[in-house]
Amino acid sequence: MFNFKPIMFGRKATTFAEDETGGITALSLQMFLATLVIGGLAVDFGSGVATKTQLQVAADAAAHAAVYTREYHTPDEAKTKALEVAAANMPAGKYGNILTAADIQFGDWDRDKQVFIANPKSRNAVLVAAKRHKNRGNGVGTYMLGLVGYNQLDVTSGTVFETYYPMCFREGFVAQERVEVQSGSHYGAGFCIHSQSYVKASSNNQFDPGTVVSMPSKSDVELPSSGFATNTGLEAALRDGSYKIRILNRINDIYTGLMDPKHATFGVMTQTMPNGDPNEYYRSYIKKFQVINLNYKMDAEAGTFTQNRIHEVRCKQDKWTYDLKPGTVLKNAVLITDCRLTIHAGAQIEDAVIFVDSTESTAVRAPSSIVIGKDDKCADGGDVQIVTRGSVSFASGVSMYGSQIIALGDISLTANANGLEGVSLVAGGKLDVTSNGAYGFCGGNGMSNNYEAAYFRLAK
Repeated sequence: MFNFKPIMFGRKATTFAEDETGGITALSLQMFLATLVIGGLAVDFGSGVATKTQLQVAADAAAHAAVYTREYHTPDEAKTKALEVAAANMPAGKYGNILTAADIQFGDWDRDKQVFIANPKSRNAVLVAAKRHKNRGNGVGTYMLGLVGYNQLDVTSGTVFETYYPMCFREGFVAQERVEVQSGSHYGAGFCIHSQSYVKASSNNQFDPGTVVSMPSKSDVELPSSGFATNTGLEAALRDGSYKIRILNRINDIYTGLMDPKHATFGVMTQTMPNGDPNEYYRSYIKKFQVINLNYKMDAEAGTFTQNRIHEVRCKQDKWTYDLKPGTVLKNAVLITDCRLTIHAGAQIEDAVIFVDSTESTAVRAPSSIVIGKDDKCADGGDVQIVTRGSVSFASGVSMYGSQIIALGDISLTANANGLEGVSLVAGGKLDVTSNGAYGFCGGNGMSNNYEAAYFRLAK
């Protein structure tokens, strides 16, 4: 016989109902749901921020490519290059079409007002906007925001790159290696001295407020034992700065344009480049493209050079020297030579280009005081550009006005007192300037024919 005991449900059910172990309150549930929402929104926000950063990198690269290419190419060609760079950074197969030609605008950048002004013909600046938008089919997918109808986010990153020309290259001393300035010199406000290595200064120099002396690390400046005490204003003029000296890479272009006066891009007689922009290599004073060949055995003198023409002197022997003797007038003309060139006192050189295709350490020299350019108080005209693959040495004093020397090698000169006003010296080696000179600043006036290479920087 079986003995059954009655089962007591009432108390156990009550105990189970009152037991809170493992339970969840309504507030806890609400907090849990809120945490899920916030976490989901954080994921969506983080995804948007990451996408914006990625787009910014692509936009920066595309803008730099556009403004760099625009220097010698049409706006359409520059835009094509920008699109290629953008696609390389964010391939369309993965990210969709982040950039179109319509997203690229050329124009001008007002640094004071921080405003971009569209101008389709300009090569001064570019605005690029990289996009991942729903209407392009490449919006950024969402998680939590999808619950309220936002399945994709529109994300845009914009950037502005601008073209600029450092004043050091327009007017001042620049060298890849050491720049050394001796004692007793006066540098006017605005004048610039830059070395990609270091600057060495002797004593008793004066640097007016507004002068710049720069090198990659200003702490590398080399001073006499008296330090800054005998170089008034130098400490305030010091700057950290580094440049790739791009104009040195243009020497072959300059040579091409002189040898081929009607070259489409670099020709000395080509006023407008194929992209429609003004040609910076153009010289209005050259009227005929036929080159006048001169005998290397007969040095230049009065009447040797013809105005408005290009002249060429080819030496048949190594290390042969061609002399510009006293009384020589090289005006409104071009001289190209592979001889070593000696310029004598009394030679008049104005409105001229001299290209010395020699790599010698004395490719261009002057044994006595000479004058380069016209002393016209920074007025237009009278400027001279001397370019060489070798070095330049002016041993006994030189006066330069609104003119330029570019040398792949070294530049060494002794300046006449009050004799340099508006001067650009660029050396691929060392640059040495000796004592007791006064270096006036023209602010770029009267130096419009100097050869320049553009630089590019992020504006916004």
